[in-house]
Amino acid sequence: MPQPGMPLPLAGAGRKLAVTGIDGGWNLRRRLTEMGLTPGTVVTVVGGRHPGPLLLDIRGFRLGLGCGIAQRIMVKEVTDEQKTDSGCPGR
Repeated sequence: MPQPGMPLPLAGAGRKLAVTGIDGGWNLRRRLTEMGLTPGTVVTVVGGRHPGPLLLDIRGFRLGLGCGIAQRIMVKEVTDEQKTDSGCPGR
C-alpha cells in the first residue's frame, strides 16, 4: 500500500522532514527500523544528489543511503510547532 508523503530524494537538502512510512517489504522495513528510520522520526538531508546516495542526519547521527532505498522512504516537511518523535522518552 502506498504511503502518504513524497519520496525522500525529492525533498531536497537542508529541510526538516518527518518519516511517514516505508514503501517496501518486511525485510526493508525491519532493516530501516534498526537504523532508526521509523514513522515520525525527524530527518534532514545533509548531502547527496539524485540519483546518487543521500547523506541523512537522524537524531544527531549521519546515515548514508543509496537512492533506491531512499526512494522507498516517504516523508513530509515539518515545522517546529509540529510534534515529532524526538527519539527520547519524555521530550
